[in-house]
Amino acid sequence: MSKLSIRAVSKVFAGATTAVDNVSLEVADGELVCLLGPSGSGKSTLLRMVGGFEQPTSGTIAIDDQDVTRLPPEKRPTGMVFQSHALWSHMNVFNNLAFGLKLRGRPKDEIRDRVEAVLELVGLKGYGGRMTNALSGGQQQRVALARSLILEPKILLLDEPFASLDQHLRERLREEVRDIQLRLKITTLFVTHGQDEALSMADRVVVMRNGATEQADRPEVIYRDPQTPFVAGFIGTMNFIEGRVEKGRFLHADVAVDLPVDDGPITLAVRPEALDLQPSGTGRATIHRVTDFGTHGLVDLHLSDGVRVKSLVRSPEPFRSGQTVDLNPRAFAAFRDNIKLYRTADAH
Repeated sequence: MSKLSIRAVSKVFAGATTAVDNVSLEVADGELVCLLGPSGSGKSTLLRMVGGFEQPTSGTIAIDDQDVTRLPPEKRPTGMVFQSHALWSHMNVFNNLAFGLKLRGRPKDEIRDRVEAVLELVGLKGYGGRMTNALSGGQQQRVALARSLILEPKILLLDEPFASLDQHLRERLREEVRDIQLRLKITTLFVTHGQDEALSMADRVVVMRNGATEQADRPEVIYRDPQTPFVAGFIGTMNFIEGRVEKGRFLHADVAVDLPVDDGPITLAVRPEALDLQPSGTGRATIHRVTDFGTHGLVDLHLSDGVRVKSLVRSPEPFRSGQTVDLNPRAFAAFRDNIKLYRTADAH
């Protein structure tokens, strides 16, 4: 079993810049947890502290209850895969993978067998004699993954490993990496700024903002039940409509729904798939553009106050640019002062 414990970890750089602010996180044995957030949210700094490439200003990091906070990277039972691959271009694939085992004094036969096994694991059987600079970007990333796995780390660390690849290759590689992770049952901490990668790969997603944890939960909960406006807007597409509540009713020039909260200003949050449209000659929302994706349509609208919203419809045929429509939020959440006050039972 291998578990990772991050306890009240902070990192303050010179100039009093707080990159990570009192973050605690438990990663269970065999779990894949994704750190997700915009640039500057602290996710990569946190990952680098787990790997030993940065030292925390305060707090502790433990692997299997052993404190590794002050250990250098080579002394930690972790394997790091970087965005830049970080392969040695003057060595072939075999020697890139064998290097760490040679430093540990492993026998030649064992090194050969383990290199061949890990190459087969990442789908590069027979590539040992190739130079790394002759490989494609996807192949280089597979070699980088293999180099981390060959040392049999307790914790695998992935720092935006697919960011430099094109979308099609990114999608294929993340499926392969997830399959490998599940097969090996290796505890993994993964950093990305891509929502699709987080939602499709992770057992849990930790959304970070300004160095702190904004919300941590299963991907479907993060998407369907965001706890703050930031998470609601960062994960997927979300329509935000500003209005007021009066006597249990949300009021806006184009939208009105029952909302059992105290009177006052409030923000309605509605996913495009939960915003129904009805063509209407008296509607005040105006369609700007309709996009046909074959399986569904996406309708881009302007509300009467200039706010732009989106609606996902089964068929785009009833809708056209310039048409006026009525809006009917089928499911929604409501926020006031950065706090969620209400969510319908079916907010997805």
